[in-house]
Amino acid sequence: MTVTRRSFLVGSSRAAAGLAAGALASPVLAKTLPADPALPGVFRNNAFPFQHGVASGDPLTDRVILWTRITPPADAELYSIPYSWRICADPQLRSVINQGTGYTDNSRDFTVKIDATGLRPGQTYYYVFEALEQMSDVGRTRTLPEGQVDRLRIAFTSCSNYARGCFNVYAELAKRTDLDAVLHLGDYIYEYADIESSLSTGRVNIPAAETITLDDYRQRHALYKTDKDLQQAHRQHAFMVIWDDHEVANNAWPGGADNHTEGEEGRWDDRLRGAVQAYMEWMPIREHDRGIYRNFRFGDLLDLNLMDTRLAGRDAQADTMEDRNREERTLLGYEQEAWLEEKLTAAQQENVRWKIMGQQVMVGQLGTNQRPFNYDQWDGYPAARQRLFDSVRRAEVENFVVLTGDIHSSWAMTLHEDPFADDPGAALGVELVTPAVTSPGIENQTQASLAATSLESLLPHLNFVDFYYRGYVLLDITHERMQAEWWVVDNILSHRYVSECLRALVIPAGESTLQAASAISQPRQAALAAPDFPRSLAWMRHWRRDAQVSLLDGMLADRSLVK
Repeated sequence: MTVTRRSFLVGSSRAAAGLAAGALASPVLAKTLPADPALPGVFRNNAFPFQHGVASGDPLTDRVILWTRITPPADAELYSIPYSWRICADPQLRSVINQGTGYTDNSRDFTVKIDATGLRPGQTYYYVFEALEQMSDVGRTRTLPEGQVDRLRIAFTSCSNYARGCFNVYAELAKRTDLDAVLHLGDYIYEYADIESSLSTGRVNIPAAETITLDDYRQRHALYKTDKDLQQAHRQHAFMVIWDDHEVANNAWPGGADNHTEGEEGRWDDRLRGAVQAYMEWMPIREHDRGIYRNFRFGDLLDLNLMDTRLAGRDAQADTMEDRNREERTLLGYEQEAWLEEKLTAAQQENVRWKIMGQQVMVGQLGTNQRPFNYDQWDGYPAARQRLFDSVRRAEVENFVVLTGDIHSSWAMTLHEDPFADDPGAALGVELVTPAVTSPGIENQTQASLAATSLESLLPHLNFVDFYYRGYVLLDITHERMQAEWWVVDNILSHRYVSECLRALVIPAGESTLQAASAISQPRQAALAAPDFPRSLAWMRHWRRDAQVSLLDGMLADRSLVK
């Protein structure tokens, strides 16, 4: 049986629904921690239970998703583990805004996901979890602003292959304490075994083989979240994430993938379902029945649509030009296409300055219609791309910007219906492409430079391209302009590296053009970073004393061991 767009997304969302705030009830068959203060042996002298850090994501004006994972000790997989959480207005965790309790268990791989409500727009908050008599690190997050917004600073990146090298890019993102949010545009994990890369870098994948089952994907997510640089980035910033193909398998679509052999590697339907479930468990993402494409509004300054070009409705990649050119082919799926046009229209009518589409594969045309470059990108779906451009025109969208990942390189270009025409006309918008965190481009710098020079001479709509460096794009946004800065690191094989701005370009409001920036944007006054508190029992008791009564004490007193 082939899983349909709606069936697998709805099914996976329902399977993970218990992860939502307040919904983490202990399953009937699981044991719960006993009321006796003397915990079972497996819980005594436990190692630090928050080994995968903390994270936040999908902020709205009044709420945000908080995430962690409680590492169960020894044979505790038969237990459900109680926890408590709080979110505060200050890094010392004195001014409590909201707090609560819950249980997690092996049905959700002991992950915890809270939708923390009661927050104010455009504010920085600090949060913490407690479980097994220990506290997590303190995380920092930020809600979306509303009303008039003068300035935003947002970073986006993609393609973080653990085996390929150190996550220095995440370390740099963690240092930028004035960011409003971080966007991750997909390939957050890679499914490959990648043994050759591991032998070169010393960063060994778990499991060692390719990920196929639910347990495999859970282990791979767990591995990534042990990385200290990734932990720091999550701890300091709210993330908005969207998947690409490697969260499941290379060149995935709802009906299969290039990197899946039906039968030899099990059923595709099972693999897809397991990958999606693990993603929902391990990522700080709010879940919707329609899937994971969603909208974020930053007051009157920016409207962001995060799109799913992989699993919402993509047709299989074409094998022939005839197949490629079929009018009915879609990359987004017709439901998502209609949703996007509705959001673009609303943002334009409501006078939001910048309309951003964050997505995975390059929109801009790299080959001619007679010689398309890459069938996995929008070049392989020309009818779908035309419908996207038609939507932008119908909605009379101004200041349309596409943010893209996937391709392990840096690009900036204007968007035209046919950039190779004698008169391509005015651009519909601009596309900005982030380099990878670690995934490879062209490894030889001389060859990379020659390739970039060649393309810049061949593509009339291309302003900038780089194939060599890893990094991220920083957006400094005002009502007058959007400045894009490509920040890169010169090394991922060790933690000794240099970071610099490779290129800075400006998009003036009202113009779909790219101009050289006169200077790098200046940081703004930032909220205090999430502090590095010691994981001491004394500090935990202090936290509990402030609350006057431990929420966990009450939970343990009310629950009995189920035999």
